[in-house]
Amino acid sequence: MNTQHDPTQDNQTQDEGAVRQPAEPSAYRAGFACVVGRPNAGKSTLTNALVGEKVAITSSKPQTTRHAIRGIRTTEEYQLILVDTPGLHRPRTLLGQRLNDLVRETLLDVDVIGFCLPADQRPGPGDAFIARDLADLQRAKKVPVVALATKSDKVDRQRLAEHLIAIDQLGTWDAIVPCSATKGDQVEDVAEVLASYLPASPKLYPDDVLTDEPTIVMIAELVREAALEGVRDELPHSLAVVVDEVVPRPDRPEDRPLTDVRVNIFVERPSQKAIIIGRGGSRLRDVGAQARAGIEAIIGHKVFLDLHVKVAKDWQRDPKQLQRLGF
Repeated sequence: MNTQHDPTQDNQTQDEGAVRQPAEPSAYRAGFACVVGRPNAGKSTLTNALVGEKVAITSSKPQTTRHAIRGIRTTEEYQLILVDTPGLHRPRTLLGQRLNDLVRETLLDVDVIGFCLPADQRPGPGDAFIARDLADLQRAKKVPVVALATKSDKVDRQRLAEHLIAIDQLGTWDAIVPCSATKGDQVEDVAEVLASYLPASPKLYPDDVLTDEPTIVMIAELVREAALEGVRDELPHSLAVVVDEVVPRPDRPEDRPLTDVRVNIFVERPSQKAIIIGRGGSRLRDVGAQARAGIEAIIGHKVFLDLHVKVAKDWQRDPKQLQRLGF
């Protein structure tokens, strides 16, 4: 998880003028697959299912993912590096525009794209908007695009069949695969199809590496995931989390280490601060308890998690504050 190797440049031998074909089955394959879709399309849940471990936070709230997260699936035949991205959407703030820009930049450097279209929602204008973007990319860069009918467990067979027909009519896809990440239905099929388009290559990461996310980023994401639980629809967009400090507690016995983790949660208005803290600090304690369990799993021992809630007025629209908060 702490590897610093960035193999993005190792993959750039593909002739942009040629249509990419699936690699020879006998050759080991390794490369990048980008998972895209509109907000709340099941991208992060599918990424976690493909990796087999939690590498991306999930929430029923849209726009949970705010940066490209890499999860790694390694088998005897291939190494699939999955890039989970923020949901593409019509931006209303500077933050939204920057998230869209991040997705489009990411798409330029991958070997195959998985386009998530949830089966429990009919394809709409947002999906058509993304499909047009992907069609342009297919023409310019010849990148294969696999349409993924996510959340297939939420509909009956008739509704799923209608959804697959609607997906087929939305664009020209190299494959269409229905799947349910929560039930595990056809997740292996998704992996095999995406991996078939990877170039012949040796492994880009060691076998035991599941993500190249820095620990400090994963800590911030776990706190944000916990803070998102149960809040009103408008609040998730206003939440930002910055890790201030991660330091070992001095003078602790070797067999009982303790790490101090200090984290700031930023919101845009004082009323939002009150919601996060809760009556008598009750809600903030719940956030800390939930996040602490995940952080201890990452660090490998007990942590003392110190959370502070601060107001950064209208940070989503302020270039200076966006930069300070890591966007």
